[in-house]
Amino acid sequence: MKVSPEEEGQLLALALQYKVTVPKLLVDSALAGGAAAAAANESVRHEVIAQMFATHRLLAGLANNVNQMAKATNATGSVQAEMVATLTKVREVADHIDRFVDELSEASS
Repeated sequence: MKVSPEEEGQLLALALQYKVTVPKLLVDSALAGGAAAAAANESVRHEVIAQMFATHRLLAGLANNVNQMAKATNATGSVQAEMVATLTKVREVADHIDRFVDELSEASS
């Protein structure tokens, strides 16, 4: 396929912007209604995955803290001072997850 130097420049700029090759840009444009839409969908997908991994790591740390405090509470019979702060953080993370799911639901509507 031949393109003018100006068109080639535009294709290269778009491919760079969407972090795809020029052939991928052209295929996506032809098959998916435009590379911008396909790249945007891929970008959103990567962001969702990154958010979920970050949330998973945070929850794993919080679960470990709660488990350690529960063991200490069971052993001593008294609630650890950090328990309130940790459980508050658990609620914040749960609220964050709820907001994130709501945003995903609204975006897919």
